Amino acid sequence: MGFVLNQMRISGRDALPLIEGGKGIAVSNGESSGAWAATGGAGTFSGVNADSRDDDGEMVFQDYLGRTRRDRHDELIAHAVRGAIFQARTAYEISNGAGPIHMNILWEMGGAERVLHGALQGAHGLIDGVTCGAGMPYKVAEITASYGVYYYPIVSSARAFRALWKRAYHKFPEWLGGVVYEDPWRAGGHNGLSNSEDPEKPEDPKPRVRELRKLMNQVGLNDVPVVMAGGVWRLDEWADWIDDPELAPVAFQFGTRPLLTEESPISNEWKQRLLTLEEGDVFLNRYSPTGFYSSAVRNDFIEELRQRNERQIAFSSEPVGEHDTPFPMGPRGRKVYLTGEELHRAEGWKADGFAEAMRTPDSTLIFVSMESRNQILTHQIECMGCLSACRFSNWSESEAGTTGRKTDPRSYCIQKTLQNIAHGVEPDTQLMFAGHNAYRFASDPYYANGFVPTVKELVDRIKSGA
Repeated sequence: MGFVLNQMRISGRDALPLIEGGKGIAVSNGESSGAWAATGGAGTFSGVNADSRDDDGEMVFQDYLGRTRRDRHDELIAHAVRGAIFQARTAYEISNGAGPIHMNILWEMGGAERVLHGALQGAHGLIDGVTCGAGMPYKVAEITASYGVYYYPIVSSARAFRALWKRAYHKFPEWLGGVVYEDPWRAGGHNGLSNSEDPEKPEDPKPRVRELRKLMNQVGLNDVPVVMAGGVWRLDEWADWIDDPELAPVAFQFGTRPLLTEESPISNEWKQRLLTLEEGDVFLNRYSPTGFYSSAVRNDFIEELRQRNERQIAFSSEPVGEHDTPFPMGPRGRKVYLTGEELHRAEGWKADGFAEAMRTPDSTLIFVSMESRNQILTHQIECMGCLSACRFSNWSESEAGTTGRKTDPRSYCIQKTLQNIAHGVEPDTQLMFAGHNAYRFASDPYYANGFVPTVKELVDRIKSGA
């Protein structure tokens, strides 16, 4: 017997309760989201520095010529708006009106408000909904409502939604299309773990979603769906959610499985890598320049960051207590002070080829190779403000233009690595986001012998429950 799914109202129209996850830079585009919407679900393209093409169909290279960070930030926003409009048009044409088209943005991305305004103006009537997470997107309701577009905040707790509702969303209830509960232990990309939650102890999502639904019902949002995201692989594993009166109406968001489709824009190398992952290969880490936890594939890129963070010792600018052993740094040999034990470790790292000591904002030193040091400094200098605030480069889109803290070489330029992996650079050498269930590609018989379905084939499979 097939798995029965009833349509529900999504972004003002009847649609399957199956939503494509938005994902990051160029990873969910107009072709993949248009194909998903063509099946009757809600397709979602990424509005995070999306690709665009010129009148001849050639990819527009996102170069940055500005001399200052502020100039490059303005260029980045112009690229992002142009790309979002292009992807919206592509998705709309491919979907043929069968399902809603959503755009995904990150509230902590650089220029989020300007990008959202520009995209909704330039793609007027093509975008039905906006999903938004990575931060507390208070203003997304006001902005999307002004264009007659539904908004879908991404939260990881009832407490987060309560804050959003009380501060802003209660003014625009008619445009709240749904509330996306993204499991902070199982979703890919950036995760909304709070300081009180243990990253090593995943919690059952059902009680957390039940609490969210209870709050929504209390404020009159009984008919607004909760969208379960993070850890959703096959629907028969969630069958008890669909008609549960303490949860319904509920829709389901798929972020990881659409990566492995014919229409997915990621490289074939990336797709093949997904088929080889084992349980535990995707894990939570704190290396992101956003300061958030994020879930990424364990690979050479992540391993280099892990080792970089482990080659770390505390120092003092003056001799204090046990930190009484001078250590010369840089070409001028300026002294900092280590303990005797830490000096021994530092000398060992230098002997292993990690001779360059770099300061962090937390009064520690990390030891890297000359090649890594040069790359880190180059990426920091070339910053184009892709985040609202970046601990790697100390950029801030505030009037001051800086976070006020020192740059942090324990992190990385997220814009460069995500652009690289999205455009064909060897995936093991770049940041590779994925949900924690990605290891299931290797064991799911649907993908036997390296089978890669079309989006339609995948959605048909999901609709069957498997």
